[in-house]
Amino acid sequence: MTTVTAEARPHPHLRLAHEGAVLTVTLANPDERNAQTPSLWRALAEVAAAVDPGVRVVVLRAEGQSFSAGLHRGMLSPAGMVGEDNLLLTAAGDPKHLAGQIAVYQRAFVTWRALPAVVVAAVQGHAIGAGFQLALAADLRVLADDAVLAMRETSLGLVPDLGGTKPLVEAVGYARALEICATGRAVGAAEAAALGLANLVVPRADLEAGTDDLVAALLQAPEQALRELKAVLRTATASTPDQQCENERHAQARLLTAMVARRP
Repeated sequence: MTTVTAEARPHPHLRLAHEGAVLTVTLANPDERNAQTPSLWRALAEVAAAVDPGVRVVVLRAEGQSFSAGLHRGMLSPAGMVGEDNLLLTAAGDPKHLAGQIAVYQRAFVTWRALPAVVVAAVQGHAIGAGFQLALAADLRVLADDAVLAMRETSLGLVPDLGGTKPLVEAVGYARALEICATGRAVGAAEAAALGLANLVVPRADLEAGTDDLVAALLQAPEQALRELKAVLRTATASTPDQQCENERHAQARLLTAMVARRP
């Protein structure tokens, strides 16, 4: 695997590796269970926005025992954290400015699903709050059998606000999403698979290998067909039947035209 140089490392707690058509983005703060901060979100957004057009698959993974314990608790202290936005101070000011700040943070999550590349999250241990929402930002999820997903925002008097509510509702439906978020309960790997939150559950020791197998299968699909497929499926829930048929027609026409053009 070819790792990006240290000078290009976008954040002290983020590591990138690019090999062929695969970009691996790794949360690298295992001592704090990969807790997230605004500076990390900005770095993630910048990485997502700058993904090379030749990348076909992005893997979101994490070092250590947990995928991500969510928002760093220091962000909710009155003093805030050195070098980070003071969320409570911002919340005490202009509501429009606060909403604008949240919009900046959301880009670290929603940009992944908008990529032409297929994004795969490899999740082990805890994926709580912002960690759960980062996993939901991926198109596909491989969970270790020790994975625990939870939305704890409501127990703090808040709501999930990092782009996770739409993919959660799409995956499990409104009633189940409401129950998961309102109670803040843990969703284990087996239940996640049953609910459609996990595409694959593997033993913890096999998480890397299981993810690699899925990535390899994705790379076997013709590149343009896979890109068109992701785009077509992403529009399906929001489109009317007629609109979705139109989306399918246009995608298929582009693929057939390109196929004919390649023939001698």
